[in-house]
Amino acid sequence: MTRGKEQLTIAIGGDHAGFQYKHDIIRYLQEKLGFKVLDLGPFSEQSVDYPDFAHPVASSVASGKSNLGILICGSGNGVCMTANKHKGIRAALCWNAELAALARQHNNANILCLPARFVSLFMAKKIVKAFMNATFEGGRHEARVKKINT
Repeated sequence: MTRGKEQLTIAIGGDHAGFQYKHDIIRYLQEKLGFKVLDLGPFSEQSVDYPDFAHPVASSVASGKSNLGILICGSGNGVCMTANKHKGIRAALCWNAELAALARQHNNANILCLPARFVSLFMAKKIVKAFMNATFEGGRHEARVKKINT
């Protein structure tokens, strides 16, 4: 997907519980939605520590190297907590498409966190699509979002 002439880049990562979803969502992002993807691991289903992959995704988004991020672990909680430690990151744990759209529209979320053990792959793709298609509404939400980092 492009914004103007620029192709948007999505950083993606997670842990072993999210590995298979990550693989399938990368293909979905590239082939169906037209995004460039920066895969920051893991690269197998071998047990790993989620912060080792959540921090690089959050850093990529915070620095502007990536436009948005997606993190996937078993519950979605660990990667979400880790990502939200980074200044400028607003990671949202979403388990349906409506929450994902609202996270972008009202909270200007820039990282989507998915609970692989609690949503189907079909639902995960719907959530990703809703997150990617939504935009921040600004307006009354702008002042609230600005208060997050104070």
